[in-house]
Amino acid sequence: MDDTAFDVSDYLRRNIRTVPDWPAPGVQFRDITPLLQNPRSFRVLIDAFVHRYMNNRPDVVAGLDARGFILGSVVAYELGLGFVPIRKKGKLPFTTVEETYELEYGSATVELHTDAVKPGQRVLLVDDLIATGGTMMAGKKLLEKLGATVIEGAAIVDLPELGGSQRLREGGLDVFTFVHFAGH
Repeated sequence: MDDTAFDVSDYLRRNIRTVPDWPAPGVQFRDITPLLQNPRSFRVLIDAFVHRYMNNRPDVVAGLDARGFILGSVVAYELGLGFVPIRKKGKLPFTTVEETYELEYGSATVELHTDAVKPGQRVLLVDDLIATGGTMMAGKKLLEKLGATVIEGAAIVDLPELGGSQRLREGGLDVFTFVHFAGH
């Protein structure tokens, strides 16, 4: 392979597995676990995130439950920053703020410790994938409730046909992803 012509997005795409009809018929599930299992592809992914934020450094990295924890914590470590978990309701032991958002069938709630960020801090918000955008928007709102500024919502995969990245941008969040997959 000629590293001078290395395309990170193409490389990452080739290391994401598509599982048809999971978790429901007609869904094309984009599985990032092969990307994480392979030491080279995991390094390429983390290095690409780190290089993106070296010159536009956040003060802290926040990750969305649960795959955003994997990515966000390693990116935070590599940038020499702290990491803040945004968890599903009932998982954090200290005083929290919460945000409820709509799912396709029902709703969900995420929480953040009240001392997780300080007013004025610049936060990078990380998850693995953007589908409808509900979880990432809820994370943004939580961080803003505590006075932080979310500089960008970053993920590996965008599923643009589900409209999440567009809704996030319309809601005032800059969005960055490496790979776009058509369809669901």
